[in-house]
Amino acid sequence: MSTPATIDLSAMRVSANQACRLLKTLSNADRLMLLCQLAQGEHCVSELEALLGIVQPTLSQQLGVLRDEQLVSTRREGKNIYYQINSDIALHVMQVLYTQFCGINAKEITC
Repeated sequence: MSTPATIDLSAMRVSANQACRLLKTLSNADRLMLLCQLAQGEHCVSELEALLGIVQPTLSQQLGVLRDEQLVSTRREGKNIYYQINSDIALHVMQVLYTQFCGINAKEITC
C-alpha cells in the first residue's frame, strides 16, 4: 500500500487565497466581459467600449481593477492604450468559462 501524500496546509492556504482573489475579481460581469473579449486578443479602450457597450467611467474603473490585480497589461500607441491579458492563470480560467457558458454546448447563454 502506498503512503498518503503529506498535505502542506500552509501552501494550500496560500493557493486558496490566490484563487479566491482571482474569483472575486472575476465575479463582476463587466470585468468578466472585458476578460472574455481580451482572451480573443489585444484591444484598445475605444474598441472595448464599442464591442461591449461599457461606457466611461465604468470601463476605466473596471480596467483599473484588472490592472491592479495584474490580470491585464497595457501598451500605448499614440493616443490609444491597448490592453491584453497578462495572466496565464486568468486566461486558462476564461477558456474554461467560455467552454462552459459560451461554447457549442452552452444553452441560451451568449458571451
